[in-house]
Amino acid sequence: MEEKLKIKLSIADRVYPLTIDPKQEEGLRKAAKNIDNLAKKFEQNYAVRDKQDVLAMCALQFASKIEQSGINESENFKLTKERLKALDNLIKQKLVSE
Repeated sequence: MEEKLKIKLSIADRVYPLTIDPKQEEGLRKAAKNIDNLAKKFEQNYAVRDKQDVLAMCALQFASKIEQSGINESENFKLTKERLKALDNLIKQKLVSE
């Protein structure tokens, strides 16, 4: 069993102590850094009075990217499936004509 790692992440001027698997550390640190950077951009570009509003906008932006990625992946899957069906039909026609 792998030892747990205790880390502290700073997001929007607050420190969050976490106990994690060591293999999660890099991803969590990068995620915290991305959230913190985006929060700072929102604070600089918009008249935001509350950190909760900033964090909500960050959550919305990251969640929408994930959702859009899923939509794009689904559309790409459909296109790939259609192309494979067309290719399969061409191969079947070629085999039948020989």
